[in-house]
Order: sequence, then structure tokens, then C-alpha cells
Amino acid sequence: MIHDDDNATRETTTTTTEAAVAPSSEVQTNGEPPRRRRGFAAMDPKLVSELASRGGKAAQRAGTAHRFNSEEARVAGRKGGQATGAKRRAKAAGSN
Repeated sequence: MIHDDDNATRETTTTTTEAAVAPSSEVQTNGEPPRRRRGFAAMDPKLVSELASRGGKAAQRAGTAHRFNSEEARVAGRKGGQATGAKRRAKAAGSN
């Protein structure tokens, strides 16, 4: 059996969820006008990808780009894993 209180809870939950996923450009805080997207954030994702691709190709042609070899990639991945693990260990130690 559904009670009126159950329906009110569902409506509140839906409203709260919708507000939580609204883009930051639509949410007002402290009575300020909504923020507008600028730069790459305001562009079509396909256009951003095309511009990034052009930049990468230009850097390759100019010889200023860097390509990881397998050993460099392995070292970089290890550093990232160690940093993440250290953060998790510090967080776990702080919560005890």
C-alpha cells in the first residue's frame, strides 16, 4: 500500500537528484548570475577533438612532441599507481 508520505519522499528525491546533476552553468549560488562556459568547454566536443589532433600532428612535424617508449610508459604508470596508493593509504590512516 502506498501512503501520501511515500509519494512526497519520491518527489523530493527526484527533485534533489535533478538538481544534483544539473550543469554548473545552470546552478546559481549566493544570488550570483549563472556561470557561462568559456573557451574549449563551450565548444562542440568534435571541434575540440579536431583542434587537439591538429596540435598533436603539428608538434610531431616540428619535432617538439614526445613519444613514450614502453619503458617510459611503464615508469609513468608505476608512479601514478604509487601516488594513488599513497593517497588511499593516507586517507585510510586518517580515518582510523
